[in-house]
Amino acid sequence: MPDIEMLKEPEPRATLEKERLFKELPEHLKSIVTFALATGLKRANVAGLKWSQIDLSRRIAWIFATQAKSSKPIGIPLNDEAMSAILSQRGKHKTNVFTYNGKPIKNPAGTAWKKALKRAKIENYTFHDNRHTWATNHAVQGTPTRQLTELGGWSSEKMVKRYAHMNVDHLKQYVANSAQFDTKLTPAKLK
Repeated sequence: MPDIEMLKEPEPRATLEKERLFKELPEHLKSIVTFALATGLKRANVAGLKWSQIDLSRRIAWIFATQAKSSKPIGIPLNDEAMSAILSQRGKHKTNVFTYNGKPIKNPAGTAWKKALKRAKIENYTFHDNRHTWATNHAVQGTPTRQLTELGGWSSEKMVKRYAHMNVDHLKQYVANSAQFDTKLTPAKLK
């Protein structure tokens, strides 16, 4: 195997940045970015989403195995934000959910996206970072690793562990333990 340098995971973005970005996004990108942040789906899956992949009454969408990196179908429960983004698109196109001027949006990370980021003064943020933000938000809110793995369509929990460290609630019960010992300092190397 060749030695491949792994890129550092981006830091989660603050709510303030999200607000700045949404002020600068053109209308046709607001719903697609909202949907991406609400579902954690990859750019191609969001852009290629068809009405036939959504069940509004059950509040679910799905990605076919042929569209998923893991080659396994992904079921996506839709929260209120995702539903709002989808419902705002009804009647705009017969087959595709997200469109611009009557045509499917093929690349939501194109020129309009880049210009909005520049106007919002947000650097080093890609459309794929919406997925990272979504996963980090889940981890911080306590979504268990197993369920987050399923929600994100990952084939193993390895990827999810990049985000799971953001939730430390399960460690709170132990933080006082360090204060319950003798006040002598312990050297790094005991002789």
